[in-house]
Formats: sequence, structure tokens, C-alpha cells
Amino acid sequence: MSWSIESKEVNHNDFLTEESLFFLGNGYLGVRGNFEEGYQENDKTIRGTYINAFYDEVEIKYGEKLYGFPNTQQKMLNIIDSQSVQIWLDGEKFSLFQGEVLDYQRMLRMDKGYSERMVHWKSPKGREIKIWFKRLVSFVRKEVFVQEVKVEPLTEIKEISINSVLDSDVANFSDPDDPRLASAHEKLLSVKDVYEKSGCQIAIAETLETKLSVCCASRTFLDREDYEYSHKIKDKKIEESYSLSGNKNVTFTKHNIYMDSLRYNENLGDQAFNLHQGIADDRFEDFLKEQIQYLDDFWKTSDIRIEGDTKLQQGIRFNMFHLLQSVGKDSMSNISAKGLSGEGYEGHYFWDTEIYMFPVFLMTNPQIAKNLLLHRYSILDKARQRAKEMGHQKGALFPWRTITGGESSAFFPAGTAQYHINADIAYSYVQYYLVSKDEEFMKKEMAEVMFETARLWLDAGHFYKEQFRINSVTGPDEYTCIVNNNYYTNVMAKYNLLWAVKVYNRLNSDDPESLSSLMKELNLKEQEVCEWEKAAETMFLPHNEELKIDEQDDTFLTKELWDLSSTPKEKFPLLLNYHPLVLYRHQVCKQADTVLAHFLLEDFTDRETIENSYNYYEKITTHDSSLSYCVFSIMASKLGYRDKAYNYFSKTSRLDLENIHGNTKDGLHMANMGGTWMGIVYGFAGLRIKEAGIHFSPILPEEWDALEFNITYDKRLINVYLTKGKVTYTLKAGQGVNIFHQGIETSLELGIPKEKETESPIYTSY
Repeated sequence: MSWSIESKEVNHNDFLTEESLFFLGNGYLGVRGNFEEGYQENDKTIRGTYINAFYDEVEIKYGEKLYGFPNTQQKMLNIIDSQSVQIWLDGEKFSLFQGEVLDYQRMLRMDKGYSERMVHWKSPKGREIKIWFKRLVSFVRKEVFVQEVKVEPLTEIKEISINSVLDSDVANFSDPDDPRLASAHEKLLSVKDVYEKSGCQIAIAETLETKLSVCCASRTFLDREDYEYSHKIKDKKIEESYSLSGNKNVTFTKHNIYMDSLRYNENLGDQAFNLHQGIADDRFEDFLKEQIQYLDDFWKTSDIRIEGDTKLQQGIRFNMFHLLQSVGKDSMSNISAKGLSGEGYEGHYFWDTEIYMFPVFLMTNPQIAKNLLLHRYSILDKARQRAKEMGHQKGALFPWRTITGGESSAFFPAGTAQYHINADIAYSYVQYYLVSKDEEFMKKEMAEVMFETARLWLDAGHFYKEQFRINSVTGPDEYTCIVNNNYYTNVMAKYNLLWAVKVYNRLNSDDPESLSSLMKELNLKEQEVCEWEKAAETMFLPHNEELKIDEQDDTFLTKELWDLSSTPKEKFPLLLNYHPLVLYRHQVCKQADTVLAHFLLEDFTDRETIENSYNYYEKITTHDSSLSYCVFSIMASKLGYRDKAYNYFSKTSRLDLENIHGNTKDGLHMANMGGTWMGIVYGFAGLRIKEAGIHFSPILPEEWDALEFNITYDKRLINVYLTKGKVTYTLKAGQGVNIFHQGIETSLELGIPKEKETESPIYTSY
């Protein structure tokens, strides 16, 4: 069970959710888990295939448009549909909604990287068959989506017909009642060519505004030769038909290749055709063998093993698998809020990447983590441009939501105003450097990003009464917008500035030539660096001495408390049921804000403040955002609130599997999935990344018998095995290294387990 998820009944109410849960992808290509044979006419379905970073631009229409508002919005597109395969038995069409379903089972195999669906079906006229549908999106050959359909007749059937469709006339899904989804611009892809070439069916389409092209080339095969074949092109679709005797089994295979003009040169049809030539002899089992090998390698370093809780074990593997399926593996792409599983948030990349998903890959697959940083670096020029649009003379302002660098957020209070994204990105660069020790990266990409983000803070904030203050921003909590001195923003900016100075000093000491070249390129003066340091040292961090908590912002504690206990259940999430101004006037949090800052930068305050702040903000946090549970779990672990840590984690690990937020249909919650991993590794194992090294303060949940995982650190692989009362650290690969256990330094040598006792978690400032 822990290596798969299953569905054993056909439930109309679950179709949309299961399309997300059973999606397959590889970071380049994503295919929702739709039924090959289709649905009834009035069934709701989001039939989707997506390429990471393949987008079009649409005009943003404002009732009142002010200066600096973005003119256009980028949107990930639903592309050419190759999923459709229909089966006919003596003229009766196979359908789950007619006849009788005698047995049904659907599985997603996370250890092998494919999905399968078995249906035992009796037609209205009594014809009986078993059908096995299998599908796979290749991790090894990123352009390839393979389907296999096996038909086994169980009663007398004279003729079986199999129809395969390639449909280029597609549109995006929209829901005008949900601000998290697009409400217009469904049709943005124009069909340019549909044709057949030597048995290969090819469709090419182009975006309306960006003029990007996408191609799907499909080729089909049968394992029998006694068939009649035909194909036709009509209404921008290509339909292939096979007819053959129904007296024995038949296996149908469909190879689909997707390519886009972002990554490939022109003549996509010819390139896709040529790629088909190289896989023409491969069948499903050949692709599956490659897939299993790839995933074996992935799980060897990335698996988390929980003893004593099968449901949570399944949850963490489900989340890790889908993160792998969605994360871009080239520097042209990133990982969006819904990954490649659906169209929620229109395929945009947010701060979710750096704070919630990046850590997973940083500690398990550093090359993927580096690619994510390189993608941000690739849009640095557009961030500089955006800073100028926002009235800043220097520096870079990364967009709140984007695909290729342009700001796509039309609602600035909860979008552009979230300046903290600059510090979030800078934070991830520092984390990567501390883990990888990649000096060349630090000298070039990291230095440039740190300097340009630091410059932005000096321009966005100002000195007042010997303190540096940052006004009119929004922190992570989107129920409290446009405030002065948001604690999270200010403390993260402080860290950003300190590290910009630190990088400058290191380069000045170790590689002054590189520093001089970069300063000349950026027209950076030494006086600016002095100002960064002064701003960091005098950064105003709001604190309430009476309550002994860090204040979320200057005025948060002066507002009326929202009575969450008296709010009807049907009024959640609040953002769909109350005007934003109503929310802004109250002490109510959508998600962790100050509590998140205390997790990321615990050294900037003391234990008493962290504990008091946690207790205060927990009472007024709705967790309407999927980014919230994991942070409260991590900090509960730190503070020794073991029951709370476990309960919050439980919601995190199965949020999509149990559709806790009720919107899994729009795509999976990728940041929450990353948060599940963080809840274990940063929460229960107490991992923190510091300049002096990596620190652990582990405590096993009482509900578990054991916990085991690996992390990568500075070209080393470290295994952590936690049982009741003790933890064992083992260096599996690489040279000896020192780590910290509960604040005490200890050395690890290759292959020699180091056992330590665990106690109730204690606060340690490193």
C-alpha cells in the first residue's frame, strides 16, 4: 500500500480529484489522470496535458488601472490531447457509464512510475471483457508519453474495434467563481497543421500572442497482424481505427512525443518524427524498465521510511513522487504551485519554490536544486526591469507570480506587495551555498543575486530614528495586506543584507578580481555595501514586550481579534466568503507568518519569544493556505509540543490524498508536499543548516516505531535512523564530516554508525 495509491470504485464525485491524484509527469511534461475512453457528456472533467513553462500571454483587464500594474499575465496552456483511446465490441462502445462494471481497480505505482486501471465490464447486450489501461510519462526520455491497452474477451465477441484520437483543438479550464483559477482566456492555442507521415500522426499548434509552438506526434501499434486499419483527419483531429476478430486478446500501444519551440528549434514535426524512429521498436515494458531504474536511483537517496504508520508512509511517498514529477529539470523551468497536475494558479511560479520545495531537492538532489536557482538567475534582468517599473532606482524585484519573469499578479495587495520574495530567493541561494560549498556559483550567480536584492531593500526602505524600516508591504499572511514593518519581511531582508555584505567581503578577500569585475558590471560602489550593513544592523523588528511576542507588523495587535470559534464552517476559506477589507481589519492569519520567520531564522530571537509567538498566532490562524500546517508542525516539534507536531503533520502528509482543502481537482498542492518532507526532516529530526555545519535535534513521534532518511551534504550522503530514545547517524558516501547533535559537535567517518541519545527537544541557539 505504501508504494501505491488505489481507487476501487467509479465515483462521479471523485473524477476531478482523481485526475490530479493520478497525474503523471517528469518535470517537462505532465498528463492528468483522465479516462482514455472519456466521460459522459455532462460529467465535469479537466482533460489536461501541459509542458512546464509553455505559456501564452493575455491582457489583464482592470476596472481602474494605475501606474505599475502589469499589462499582461502569463498562463500555462493545456496542449494537444493524445490520451483518447476508445474500444468497441460488435458496435457497442465501452463505457464505465453503461452496462455493468463487475470489477474496477486503479493504481498509481510510485516505485515504478506508471499508472494502471483494470476494468471487468459487461456491455448492455451481455458482452464481457477485461481491459487493462497502463500509462507512463518517461523520466529518461522527457518527450515521451506511452499508453498500453490490453483487451481480453471473456464471452463471444465477433469484432473488436480500437479507435485512437489525437486532438489538437483544446482549451484551458476556468472557474469564474474561484480567484485561484482563471476566469477567462480559455482558448489560446491555434492549430497550425495536422497531418500523417509514414504512420506517424502529427499535430502542431501555436500560441496566440507569444507565438510559441508545440507539437505532438503519435504512433500506434497492435501485437496482432490480423486487423483492418484506417485513419482520417477531421475537425483538427486525427483518428486511427483498428478492427479485428474478437476471438483472442489484443494489446494496443500508443507512443506520444511532445516537443515545444522554447527548447527545440523549428521544424518540430520533423524532429518529433525522427525521435519516433528511435523508439519504434520499444514497447511499454521497455520504457517501464528504464523508469524503474530511474526511480530506484531516486528512492535510494530520497525515500523516507516510517515504521508504525502505513497511512503517513504512503502520504510522504506520494508527495515526494509528485514533487519529482513536477519539478523542472532544466534551467528554463521551475516548479509551479500545482506542478504539472492541473491549471490552478495558471502554472505560475511563486515563493513556494524557494521556501517549501527547494529544501527537498537541496538535501536529496542538489543538481535539481541548483537548476531552480539558475532559473531565477535567468530572469534577473526582468526583475531589474520590474524594480524600475515599481519606481526603484537600483536593484531587482522578482515577480510575485510568473513563468518567464514578467509579473502576472493583477491583485497587488496580495501580489506585488509581497516584497519578501526577494529575500526568500536570496535565502535559498545562501542555503544552497552552505550545503553545496559551491564556490564558483557563489562568485557569479549568487553574488549577483545577493547584491541586486540587497540594493532593492535600500531603495524600498528608509532610515527613521536610527532604525531601518520597510513600509507598505505584505508578508506571507495574505489576510493582512499593505502594512508597515512586517516582521517576516524585515527579518528576512536583514538576513539578505547581511549575506550580501558577507559575500562581498569573502570575494574581496579571496577573489578581488572577480569582485571588481562584477562591481564594474553592476556599477556597484563600496559605499552601497556600507549602507547594506548599516540597514541590516539597525533593521526594525516589531516586538511587544507586554506579550513577549514578535509583532506581525506595526499595527497588527491594535486590530480586533477575529472569533474563529464562532465562524461557521461553511465560511472557510475566508477569502471566498469575506471582502478583503473585512479580513485586513482583523487579527486573523491565513497562514504562518511570524511563526515561519522563527523557523527560518530562529537565531534572530530567543526561545521565550518563539514560544509565546507560536501560542499567540496559533489561535488566530485559519490555515486556509496549504502552506501553513507544515510550519506549525515544525515549530511544534521544536517547542516540544509533540501532539500538535504530529497532528499538524498528519494533515500535511495527506492533504491531497484526502482532499482536505476541497480543491485538489485544480491540481496538487506542491508547497504542502514539500512541507511534508520538511515536517519530518526539519521538524521531527530537527535539521537546521548553519554556517558551522548541519545541526540535528531529533525526537521520534510516539506514534512511530522508527524513522529513517538520507540527506546529501557537501558531496556526502548521511543516513539518519531514529528510534525511541536514540538516533544513529551513518556516513554512507564521501569523506568524514562533523555534524551537530543537540548542539554538540560530533564526527562521522565513512561506514561507521554513530549512536546518540535523544531527549525532549530543547531550544539551542547556534
